[in-house]
Amino acid sequence: MKTKLLTVLTLCLCVFINAQEFTGKAIYKTNKKSGISFGEDSKMSDTQKKEIEERMRKMNQKTFILEFDKSTSTYKQEAKLNVPQPKKGGIKMFGGNSTDIYYKDVKEKRFVNKTNIMGKGFLIKDSLPSYDWQLTSETKHIGNYTCYKATISKEIEKNSFSFVDGTPTSVKKKVTINTTAWYTTQVPISNGPSTYYGLPGLILEINDGTTTMVCTEIIINPSEEIKIDEPEKGKLVNQEEFDEIKVKKEKEMMERFKSKDGKGISITIQG
Repeated sequence: MKTKLLTVLTLCLCVFINAQEFTGKAIYKTNKKSGISFGEDSKMSDTQKKEIEERMRKMNQKTFILEFDKSTSTYKQEAKLNVPQPKKGGIKMFGGNSTDIYYKDVKEKRFVNKTNIMGKGFLIKDSLPSYDWQLTSETKHIGNYTCYKATISKEIEKNSFSFVDGTPTSVKKKVTINTTAWYTTQVPISNGPSTYYGLPGLILEINDGTTTMVCTEIIINPSEEIKIDEPEKGKLVNQEEFDEIKVKKEKEMMERFKSKDGKGISITIQG
């Protein structure tokens, strides 16, 4: 039944796309759990803990824009003016910066991710991840769009950084991530937010247990021309090379953050 459903939806998608040229824009609101916890021996006051948790909560609520045509797209954070910079001596965050651009070519199954770590620019070029989506007949409405449910389970390596007696340590373990997507065939492109794609329609909502992305607005063939440009500039690396660099920089950051106030803080980074 699932195979027949996929075949029919894919056929409809191909017929529609071949019948017309179009571009569009989708706005996504994202919310990510902070992944920060405090040990029992932490010397931070409750007020300090709440302040950090609130800052993390606001930092993890963002708006992203997906601009797309039939087979390519760019996904980037909505630009904001006057973004406050960290005070001297504070922690500089990395990854997920407002200047990041994630370019996908779903026809050629490749991506280019323009990003930076602590001010150093990188250009990641690699093949798109493969998603073994399981289609269902379950539906719900998101705005004016009828959406179908699809799920996927994937095992990832989870890095946990913490302080033990004031010394930063790291632990790696494998965990299974269950992801639920809701897509609509009313916007017949095999694309979605962030790295996601591969369904017979635009993905309007994603939840992987840690991050939720929900589409709040779709504009098809806007009056202002949309041009999908592949990012350029930055140190060229593949995904594996970038992951290794990122882990190294995370450890360096934790070393600098080490202090008596940091004792008892645990920061979890999933990758």
